[in-house]
Amino acid sequence: MSERRRYRRKPDQFVVAVPLRLETDGFVFRKWGGEQRCKQGDWIVDNNGEIYTVDAEVFAQIYREVHRGAYRKITPVWAEVAENAGQVSTKEGQTHYERGDYLVFNNEDGTDGYAMKAERFQSSYELDE
Repeated sequence: MSERRRYRRKPDQFVVAVPLRLETDGFVFRKWGGEQRCKQGDWIVDNNGEIYTVDAEVFAQIYREVHRGAYRKITPVWAEVAENAGQVSTKEGQTHYERGDYLVFNNEDGTDGYAMKAERFQSSYELDE
């Protein structure tokens, strides 16, 4: 893998999100080449047209509301370019990635990871040095 570096979300980037505050057992859906699971209390996120879910505890730690329904990621991420195709386990399921995609981690120790296409990552994040 390439060198893992620290990034911050660009200041003009935000997501639209709502919590799944319904009496439900959650649901299962397919995305990123794998089965994903959402549970009661998790957040349904629209990130510039990319729809996915985020674990409730993770969302509370990394996002802050900037306007009703709009949230900005306030914590840094650590990311590296994938040298080979593969998959990464997420809190919601599995994400498959291709060579050149970014492997992104919410924690510096490489935990709570996911993958993003290079173009999307580069338009959303900037180096935080």
